[in-house]
Amino acid sequence: MKIREEIIQGYIDGYNSFDIDKMVENFDRQITFENSSDGNINVSLSGIDEFITQAKQAVSYFTERTQTVVAINHYHNDTEITIDYRATLAIDLPNGMAKGDTLKLQGKSIFTFSENKIIKLVDIS
Repeated sequence: MKIREEIIQGYIDGYNSFDIDKMVENFDRQITFENSSDGNINVSLSGIDEFITQAKQAVSYFTERTQTVVAINHYHNDTEITIDYRATLAIDLPNGMAKGDTLKLQGKSIFTFSENKIIKLVDIS
């Protein structure tokens, strides 16, 4: 389980520092990714190239962003983390939030592993 936690922390460190290469260094090439909010899947990607494209696009939305792990639970092939999330917007959003506003929320991420590679990532907020 320690290896999983180190891999997840590497992903989070990359996320927080906008380092996409670090984020994906332990992803399987066929990674699947889903993001859901309020019970609705709003992003579904397949493959590392799609993930990288989306991650590069998302970088432009924020001037800073921080995920902080507040809880971690291990299961057979999955590790679920609860996170506090804070970000400052670099752009205006359609929901009325404006550039410079701070976004704060709590969510969870579920990482599915196969042989110390992340094969699926689900973000839930």
